[in-house]
Amino acid sequence: MYISELEHVTIPKIDNKGGSVVILNTGSVIDPEAQAMLAALHSRHPGGIKAHLEQLGKRGAKKFMEETYVGYGHKSVGDNGSITIFIEGVSMLVAKAIQDWPLYNGQEVSTRYVDWGEQIFINPMSDAGSRNVLDNMRSFYVEGLPALCANLEERFPRKKNGDALYVRKYQKAIRARAFDILRGFLPAGASTNLAWHTNIRQATDKLEWLRHHPLAEVRATASTIHIALREAFPSSFVNEKVYVKSETCRRNYMLHDYLYHNPSTTTFQMRRTTVDILAIPRNLLEDRPIKTEFPEKLRHYGTMTFEFPLDFGSYRDLQRHRSAIQEMPLLTTEIGFEDWYLSELPEDLREKAEKLLFSLEKRLGSWGLTREMQQYYIPMGYLCSNCITADLPSLVYIAELRATRFVHPTLRKVAGMFADTMLDHFGEYGLVLHLDNEPDRFDVRRGEHDIVLG
Repeated sequence: MYISELEHVTIPKIDNKGGSVVILNTGSVIDPEAQAMLAALHSRHPGGIKAHLEQLGKRGAKKFMEETYVGYGHKSVGDNGSITIFIEGVSMLVAKAIQDWPLYNGQEVSTRYVDWGEQIFINPMSDAGSRNVLDNMRSFYVEGLPALCANLEERFPRKKNGDALYVRKYQKAIRARAFDILRGFLPAGASTNLAWHTNIRQATDKLEWLRHHPLAEVRATASTIHIALREAFPSSFVNEKVYVKSETCRRNYMLHDYLYHNPSTTTFQMRRTTVDILAIPRNLLEDRPIKTEFPEKLRHYGTMTFEFPLDFGSYRDLQRHRSAIQEMPLLTTEIGFEDWYLSELPEDLREKAEKLLFSLEKRLGSWGLTREMQQYYIPMGYLCSNCITADLPSLVYIAELRATRFVHPTLRKVAGMFADTMLDHFGEYGLVLHLDNEPDRFDVRRGEHDIVLG
């Protein structure tokens, strides 16, 4: 069978406001439900995979999954059936809600390498006033991009004797820097696409929470994903048991306690540490080579908790570290706008940006929206209160990876604070960190980090 002949389950988002969910059909003869059945048989019958394949050929997987996974509630059976879900045309708020999950695997459209001038900005209000606000943000982004690129070329001139390959890298690096700056003025309601690679069990578990999310768009997306999964894998996603008390518990948490907001979070601070540094062999702390992660065993020895302001754009990057426990921040204008985005603009653009933000804040408060709904119109350069808890291996990995010249400067600053705090507390016990010696240097190699079609 040719790829063009494969039929993928495609369901438009049920709120009829754009977006869709696609369940990928790989064309595999042994599909996710069959994979789950084979692994389950392997756990109960020692006959070996050949015998299990014979059973699969005779019985098929549908009845087995209906009885064993759904009927008897053997959830571990669902761990072995891999699914790839493509969610398209949803706001960044939806993407963050889906990705707020320690078991998430997938990708999202990058604001660092993609021109967002033509992306749809999702507008729940759909009135003239809100459309005008979003149109102004788009105009600022589209009109500001060429002027900002020209300004950056003056600030970071290319070498005169560079070959054609160098020139291409340089130009991509300049645009990436411009995108880094202008993303701060994109609303969180800008539409994006994401891929979610999961399994039958994890999809079920995550959707149980998403269907109670405070935002209607997230709830609609969760319902659409569930409909698509039922169509693609009816034996695993139909007639799931629903427990009223469990649903009430999840609903109460998601509506009242899920989104984190502490407007007094204006500085970086370590709230607590339980790391037992003396339990870790000193030679391991001192002699770990560069680009070498600590062994998993060190996770036993405690965690550190930090609270700090960080713009929503860089929160999106930090959230990718699933080994850390991170609160989902509520995006507001209360803590203010990240100065870095404004400081990187040439003077005329900076004046336009300041007027844009002033007008937004003035109008936002007059619309009578809930704080959750206001997020759609708030640019991603506004600061959120962030709270993160992680063990030493995770924090060392984040600090070393993110405190480099190739990382967005506002996240790089926070990663550097992670590093400084760990060295202050544990440096005397032998902890060594391998950090970028020139984190603020403009590096043309940024232009190599894009993913392009051949």
